[in-house]
Amino acid sequence: MEHCRHIGVISLFPDMLRTIFETSILGRAESKGLVRFHYWNLRDFGTGSYHSVDDYPFGGGGGMIMKPEPISEALDRSMNDLAGHGKIGPRLIYPSPQGRVFHQKIARTWADEERPLLFLCGHYEGIDQRILDCYAIEEWSMGDYVLSGGELPCASMVDAVVRLVPGVLSNDSATMNETFENSRFDYPQYTRPRVFRGHEVPPVLLSGDHEAIRRYREDVSRRKQQSVRPDLSGNPTEVSC
Repeated sequence: MEHCRHIGVISLFPDMLRTIFETSILGRAESKGLVRFHYWNLRDFGTGSYHSVDDYPFGGGGGMIMKPEPISEALDRSMNDLAGHGKIGPRLIYPSPQGRVFHQKIARTWADEERPLLFLCGHYEGIDQRILDCYAIEEWSMGDYVLSGGELPCASMVDAVVRLVPGVLSNDSATMNETFENSRFDYPQYTRPRVFRGHEVPPVLLSGDHEAIRRYREDVSRRKQQSVRPDLSGNPTEVSC
């Protein structure tokens, strides 16, 4: 039996993530016992009779800020619940446009290590800075754009990680030739019919010459990468993870 990876999320909308995580490859991974998902609703830790989780920012400015007390209590509870599900405590992840850019090497690192992942999904104008100061939280970004909450980048990171967990895909070696592995694009794929709307499958793929096919795939992959993403000519910037 493969080691089960435990992944937790703290969110105001846990059902949104539950729907994603119970679907397709992620859902099958959990049903096979390779991954287990845990959910904590931040609203359950809110303050006052209305279970408030946000307040106006000190110093003025637009929008609301997520309060530190509910987040702190949610983090303490979830970290305690996840204790014992890994060799060390959970890696705390806060999806944020101000974080380091997430990429394939980070996904593979997280998939390979035997420690839980715990995502804190923010909303509004962000979380109180003191949470970042008091906890060893890593900020990770999906790119140079802003979303309305942390759930979608959380789901993207989880999907990227889980599919790399050994045993999740029927053919684990298939991920080694994908886009961004070895800092390169994947090669174009073709299936039946041999001719579609006047476009034929490249003859080399029908030749049975495995070496010629390998060279062809490497060549078209390299040319597309250089045209679309020349910045990937080297390895992604190494970051502490």
